[in-house]
Amino acid sequence: MDIYSLVGERFPALCIEKNFSFARHTTIGCGGVAEVCLYPGSAMELCDVLGFLDERNIAVCFLGAGANVLPADGRFCGAVIRFSRMNAIRAEGDTIVAGAGVTGGTLLRAAASCELAGLHFLTGIPMTVGGAVAMNAGVADRHISDVLLWAEGVENGKIRRFSRSECLFAEKASIFQKKIPVTRACFAGEPSSAQRIAEERARYCARRSRLPKGRSMGCVFVNPPEGSAGAIIDACGLKGMRLGGARVSELHANFILCEGATASDVARLIAFVRGEVYQKTGILLREEIKRIP
Repeated sequence: MDIYSLVGERFPALCIEKNFSFARHTTIGCGGVAEVCLYPGSAMELCDVLGFLDERNIAVCFLGAGANVLPADGRFCGAVIRFSRMNAIRAEGDTIVAGAGVTGGTLLRAAASCELAGLHFLTGIPMTVGGAVAMNAGVADRHISDVLLWAEGVENGKIRRFSRSECLFAEKASIFQKKIPVTRACFAGEPSSAQRIAEERARYCARRSRLPKGRSMGCVFVNPPEGSAGAIIDACGLKGMRLGGARVSELHANFILCEGATASDVARLIAFVRGEVYQKTGILLREEIKRIP
């Protein structure tokens, strides 16, 4: 029996999508197809589904907004888990509690309606709460780890609350990248005025307007201690470098654009850039993106 039939028989109320296209659901716009995509509606349903899949040794990958990921070409013989139905959000005083599937836009609108500032550095970042927490999303001077109070996730078949320190946040990293899906999170806002919030959003909008347009994963590499990854790649003469349909952006060298590329094209270009930078500078760049599967 295939995965679709197995899961459908055990969880008849679960939303299931067959032949899920990574190309249609990721910002890079390439990659293959997964056998199924599952959409749990609650943390408890997620626990049950994950336990069922684990018992049958069915491979799983978690997908939020589909940014910062590179899915492989070909067929993924496993289940993608998406969190769009886990989208409850509420304000509690100066905090906002949001489900893993809440989008960045919804989170920021909720903050603005409560006149809470401090979260709008997330403006324009393609994200859901779960993925943003797992990746410690943010900008140069501010990250999710600066505003998160706690997060809940599924660990060893149980829902667990993690304090900020227990999340083990680092640059584009957290404990949730160890196959612990985030189910919801609580963020601290700063009481403010509508004018200050609008100014905050405008400032971050202006920053993002300078980034490359087109299909990409966002920044490919984490900035090393030596400085900006984009500036280092640029100094190595790699802006505009192309392999197949993948190209290093001339506007920002830490972006790789998909122009009809396969995932293999993108992966080969990442490897080439990393190798050239290491050969010319001795700096070994670390990928910010995550590979699927």
